[in-house]
Amino acid sequence: MHFAFDARTEELRADLLDLMERHIHPAEPVFAEQLAASADPWAWDSVPVLADLRAEARRRGLWNLFLPGELGAGLTNLQYAPLAEISGRAVELAPAVLNCAAPDTGNMEVLAMFGTEEQRERWLNPLLAGEIRSAFAMTEPDVASSDATNIATSIVRDGADYVINGRKWWITGAMNPNAKLFVVMGKTDPQADRHRQQSVVLIPRDTPGLEIRRAMEVFGYDDHDHGGHAELVLRDVRVPVGNLIGQEGAGFAIAQARLGPGRIHHCMRAIGVAERAVELMCQRADGRVAFGEPLARQGVIRDWIAESRVRLEQLRLLVLKTAWLMDTVRNKGAHTEIQAIKIATPRTVQWILDKAIQVHGAAGLSQDFPLARAYAGNRALRFADGPDEVHANALARAEIRRQTTRRRDR
Repeated sequence: MHFAFDARTEELRADLLDLMERHIHPAEPVFAEQLAASADPWAWDSVPVLADLRAEARRRGLWNLFLPGELGAGLTNLQYAPLAEISGRAVELAPAVLNCAAPDTGNMEVLAMFGTEEQRERWLNPLLAGEIRSAFAMTEPDVASSDATNIATSIVRDGADYVINGRKWWITGAMNPNAKLFVVMGKTDPQADRHRQQSVVLIPRDTPGLEIRRAMEVFGYDDHDHGGHAELVLRDVRVPVGNLIGQEGAGFAIAQARLGPGRIHHCMRAIGVAERAVELMCQRADGRVAFGEPLARQGVIRDWIAESRVRLEQLRLLVLKTAWLMDTVRNKGAHTEIQAIKIATPRTVQWILDKAIQVHGAAGLSQDFPLARAYAGNRALRFADGPDEVHANALARAEIRRQTTRRRDR
């Protein structure tokens, strides 16, 4: 087993760390100030400092790192993993600087894998260039969307068009007026096999009948620096049949293909969030005195710091193993590990953030440190791309089958 990164990864890591230290971290408060002062705070990608940072990232070749093959940087999952982790240390800004921010990454992967030449030309190329944003609309308020086969939005063929009706919510990025494309999942054939009922269509933002009803908050945070989460209403929305992604009935498979890489990307970045939390926790413990001595000398806080390091190292190894399996045996072969990291990562990072907040005292709950916002974002990750319990149930089911087969074959 080789635990060292290859030469290209090390080169990119060094360049990205330099970009973070010299440009991105100093720009974090500037980005927040410019966004707060902008005419439309939802349009986070129009903030001037972001354009400057993106130009520098592109100049260095740190652009579309998430996308394998000729369309992206050509990296493997294992090569991208440590880079995504580094970007997680400034998770509100760095992924956007690198054009590696969700949900655009998943939508670009869908278009790259399943899009027609015309769809790629119209939508993928502008997304790859960072000229527009997009949203992925799957989750619905009226059904348990953790089971994607429940999706009730209807997609009905009417001559040369599809007519779409339904409601969606928690649609990340949809509040951003620059999100010009909505990738929408719905049902084209309710009578088909339950995994063949769904299809995915492309809906331009300005299509009549598509209404952005309201923004959704996460623990009071509006998440405007990611374009917000929104509730949508689709009322007799009409798009050409050519806006179908793949084939009718392939929507569930397309969604799963999209969510696999998305899950590991979230986990990679979350490790970076946790690393920054440990750094802030140690800095606070060193500089704060209580009961006559620095917090860093108190046993309970030392235990928290030590346990944070142990848990982080275990988590990183599991995520890297998963990335390697995705490269070598593809996503299906790595399914168990993808489920495992999706369960383990938010829980571990939430524990570390909680302890970092505790070390900071009341300040940890405030806007003066990034910990409270990071805690809210990480807690939401326990629902994003499927709740913990769904993944745990599927993982246990597979483990029981594996053990049953092992006993039978003895």
